[in-house]
Amino acid sequence: MKYFLFFVFCFYLNGCNTNKENISSSSVEILHDDILTLDTHIDIPLTYMTEIDPSGPTDLQVDLPKLQKGNLDSGFWIIYTPQDYLTEKSYLSALEIAETRNNAIHELTKKHSDYFELAFKADDVSRIVSDGKYAVLIGMENAFPLGKTLKDVKLWAERGVRYMGITHFGHNQFGDSSNPSSDRNEMTSRWHGLSPLGKELIKALNDAGIMVDVSHASKSTMMQAAELSRVPVIASHSGVKAIRDHPRNLDDEQLLMLKETGGVVQVVAYGSYIKGYTNEQKNLETTIALKFNVNSKDDFNALDEDAKISFEQARNELLAMEPRANVSDYVDHIDHVVKIAGIDHVGIASDFDGGGGVIGWQDASETQNVTAELIKRGYSESHITKIWGGNLLRVMREAEQASR
Repeated sequence: MKYFLFFVFCFYLNGCNTNKENISSSSVEILHDDILTLDTHIDIPLTYMTEIDPSGPTDLQVDLPKLQKGNLDSGFWIIYTPQDYLTEKSYLSALEIAETRNNAIHELTKKHSDYFELAFKADDVSRIVSDGKYAVLIGMENAFPLGKTLKDVKLWAERGVRYMGITHFGHNQFGDSSNPSSDRNEMTSRWHGLSPLGKELIKALNDAGIMVDVSHASKSTMMQAAELSRVPVIASHSGVKAIRDHPRNLDDEQLLMLKETGGVVQVVAYGSYIKGYTNEQKNLETTIALKFNVNSKDDFNALDEDAKISFEQARNELLAMEPRANVSDYVDHIDHVVKIAGIDHVGIASDFDGGGGVIGWQDASETQNVTAELIKRGYSESHITKIWGGNLLRVMREAEQASR
């Protein structure tokens, strides 16, 4: 299915045809089919493989028909757990959620083994794809379910987890978040970066062959993790702060740190991280918040049903004022990472079924449009191959080699 040599098209890509606006859809399809495509962030609902079976058409952004149409070869299916108070009860609740999602991912590859196979090593990915299947890797978004001990890190590695995020929205036992929780009245910082246990977590992940994920981490947490880790770290789904000034995005100093340490930022196709509001939208947003007295999720939940409907209608009017982020806006972030950190330090993440999606890449069926935009901007086949997974798999191999 993959890896045929298209000499004429490669020659074209390297600059012999300067009319990049008139790239044919067939040429895009040829290149897209020839390279390995890897998405590092695909979320799943808690009803995955019980009420929802992705082997057929679903309302999910990623299911088998959409993967087939968009030719997305592989991805990291995500074990996500929300952040909560640092209590034993919360840790146990988070662990139950993590177990549910982990079991669902394994069930996907067992029940539908003709189409999906679990990848434990970087080299497994190309082998699985060459066999005509979709390579399923596992990422763990938020180390919170580990609790106050690191004894289960090795267990999660054995189950197939190949990257683990330090924190999520809100500080946890391992480090500070880029987004302190207003619902829990958190201060800007709890640990000034990594906690003592967080520093031990970095070493434990290195030893287990699990990549350290710094998405959702504060800048100080991210910088300390990159310095401390003996393996390059990744940001599994983050944007660029120079283009969209958002707490979840990385600034140029962070991008340079990834360059210096060999890491990769997987640029996320999450609309609000890609493109911000206009001044007019910002003013209306403030007006809506004041009118409904909604400044947090708890405030919204406290509204009666009629007020919730009115609030959502007002928010829809706000969103309709300016076109949402599209594939071109998305690739602007990739361009910036290449400019600052270089072609070896950027990758792709959709955050599908977790809020991700931009106009032109609303689900996995439209994956080819990202490749088309990269070609339009003059990226060569070798560079597109790096962006679409080559860089991430290089870090994964380093993590494998450094494990004990």
